[in-house]
Amino acid sequence: MTTRSTTEHLHQLREHLGEVENQLGSPEVAADSRRMAELGREHTRLQETIAVAEELEKTERQLAEAHALLQSEKDAELRALAEAEVEELTPRAGELGRRLQQRLIPPDPLDERGLLLEIRAGTGGEEAALFAGDLLRMYSRYAEDKGWKLETLSATESERGGFREIIVSVSGRGAYSHLKHESGAHRVQRVPETEAQGRIHTSAATVAVLPEAEETDVEVKDSDLRIDTMCASGPGGQGVNTTYSAVRIVHLPTGLIVTCQDERSQMKNKAKALSVLRSRLLEAEREKDMKARSDLRRGMVGSGDRSERIRTYNFPQNRVTDHRINLTLYNLDRIIGGDLEELLAALREEELNRRLAALSS
Repeated sequence: MTTRSTTEHLHQLREHLGEVENQLGSPEVAADSRRMAELGREHTRLQETIAVAEELEKTERQLAEAHALLQSEKDAELRALAEAEVEELTPRAGELGRRLQQRLIPPDPLDERGLLLEIRAGTGGEEAALFAGDLLRMYSRYAEDKGWKLETLSATESERGGFREIIVSVSGRGAYSHLKHESGAHRVQRVPETEAQGRIHTSAATVAVLPEAEETDVEVKDSDLRIDTMCASGPGGQGVNTTYSAVRIVHLPTGLIVTCQDERSQMKNKAKALSVLRSRLLEAEREKDMKARSDLRRGMVGSGDRSERIRTYNFPQNRVTDHRINLTLYNLDRIIGGDLEELLAALREEELNRRLAALSS
């Protein structure tokens, strides 16, 4: 990155910072707490980016002066000092340039949000349902370590304690940015407890990670909804089965169907079902937008499609392989126990590198 391009970036960043500061001083914005919070985060991000750009500009200027001294200076001692300065400043300029590029990548506006986590058993019958339960516990422990709040929105249990399907909300700042790469098909290879001959079986579960939608994100008209109530089924005691607390919402324009029966209150089940519906509609809009912006899709780690096989968990070898980035780790016991940071950090780094490459081209 040349001094000139760094200077240009600084000029653009300072102009943008001025615009944000003007908006923060606007009475209209001051009356909108959500907009104020968004602009406040953008203001902080711009200040931090400008600090990196200023440090890079200073380093590049010092490096240019050291190179010029090498070209003109005849004194051996002064040349040695200049060479030492070039040796010290060159990697520093490179690192600062990379940091600036990273900060210039537009952030995903949804990264700071919570999320909806949907896990469904795939091929493999009861073993797949048990694996879905293992995945839920893995993500739950990771979320709890982060201090995030989890709430079950809908669940269909299997006969042996697994899940045919479960949807949970994960509330916490930045939760979506940490887990958004988990969407896809997860495959497990292990010996089921019911396998008398010790044969390894392969089963699968699908995961979908949806950004938590706010009411202002997606317009849901009452006229577009068909809302049915029914007696809840499954575990929950006599009260669940004798009251019409379960709610099913059909979004007529898209055909999306959401059912919620986890709460005894019909009102609470309706609110949860609407929350899930909004998140699914928001994700559908994002997918449509990403298809139109192919450069952004190319910069992603995986497509987010649930049919894409993203990871294999091999219990006999204590191995986890993420197929998107060709990463294999031999600590499945820790990962399935919720220690996901190494794996998730590698996925975030790969996406950053892809987006940097797309930005450069």
